[in-house]
Amino acid sequence: MIDKITYIETANTYPYQNLAVEEYLLLHCDKEECILYLWQNRNTVVIGRNQNAWKECLVSKLEEENGYPVRRLSGGGAVYHDLGNLNFTFLVRKENYNVDKQLHVILEAVKKLGIHAEKSGRNDILIDGHKFSGNAFYEQGDCCYHHGTLMVHVNLGELSRYLTVSKDKFQSKGVDSVRARVANLTEYAPDATVELLKQKLLEAFEEVYGLKAKILKVEDLDAQEIEKRTERFASWDWIFGKKLDFQYELSNRFPWGQVTLQMKVKNGIVEDLNVYSDSMKPDLIADLSCYLRGIRYEKNAICEELKQYSSEDEDEEQMMKDIADWILSIDL
Repeated sequence: MIDKITYIETANTYPYQNLAVEEYLLLHCDKEECILYLWQNRNTVVIGRNQNAWKECLVSKLEEENGYPVRRLSGGGAVYHDLGNLNFTFLVRKENYNVDKQLHVILEAVKKLGIHAEKSGRNDILIDGHKFSGNAFYEQGDCCYHHGTLMVHVNLGELSRYLTVSKDKFQSKGVDSVRARVANLTEYAPDATVELLKQKLLEAFEEVYGLKAKILKVEDLDAQEIEKRTERFASWDWIFGKKLDFQYELSNRFPWGQVTLQMKVKNGIVEDLNVYSDSMKPDLIADLSCYLRGIRYEKNAICEELKQYSSEDEDEEQMMKDIADWILSIDL
C-alpha cells in the first residue's frame, strides 16, 4: 500500500536528460512510494521503444531546425513535443501500479480547470471525443511507470512538419486526421497554462492518494548517474539502432499495432533481423527478434518457432499467434 507520495518537476527542456531522470526515478522509487514527475521537451519527436526512427520522423529536417529525435523506453507510436505540452510520469512498484487511479489524478486536475474529460480505452484521455493526452507504459522487473502527454497549447501545425505516416495507416490515421482528432486544453479553458496545470496536478495527486506530497528537486538526485543515463539516451546507437543490410522486409498492421520485419538471410537461415513496431508491448517485440534469429527462412519453420512462445499475459500470446497466422498466410 502506498504510504508516501513524491512530486518532482523540472524546468529543463533537454529531452535526453528528462528521460534519464525518468529512468533514474523508476529505479529508485521506494517500495510503498508513488512519484509524480512533470517535465517538458523542446521541439522533440519521441518514438516508441521498437520503432524505426527513419520511418517515423523527418530526422534531417528536425535536426536542421534544432530539434531532437528521441527514443523512449515504453512502446507505442511517435509523438511531437513542444513547450505547449506537459509530460507526466507516475512511477511505482508493481504491487501498487494502478493505471485507473493514476489517470484519475489527470481527470481531477483538468476538472479543476473546468473541463470534463474521460478515459478512452487504455491509452487516451478525451474531451468531447478529442484527444489531449496519450499514454504509454513500461515495466522493468518490479519497477513500473505510466507516462503521457498533456496538450495545453501545442502548435499542431508542427505535426505535419516532422512526423511521417506509413501507407498502411495513411487513410485512417494520416497527419490531417490526427490533427482533426486532437485538441489543446486551451480550446476548452482559454486561461489554462502549463504552470496552472502543474499546480492542479499536484493538488489532485494529493487528493486522490489522500497524502501530502514530498517535494523533490532534480538537484537532489545523483548527478553522475543522471549524466550517464543522459549520454545513453542521446547516443546514436540508442536512437537509431543498427542499420541492417537486409534482403527481405515483411510488414503488416494488426488491430494492436504495426509490425515490420527486416531480415538478413544467408544460406537459407535468418542470420540477423530488425523488428519494428508501435505496439504497446515492447518486451514482446524484443522477444520476437530473439525467436526468429538463427532459424530457416521458411514460413512453417518461422511459425513453428513462434508457437513455442508462452506468456502469462493473454494479450501477448494472442499477438504472437496473430503474427504466426500472418506469416503462414503470405508467400516468402
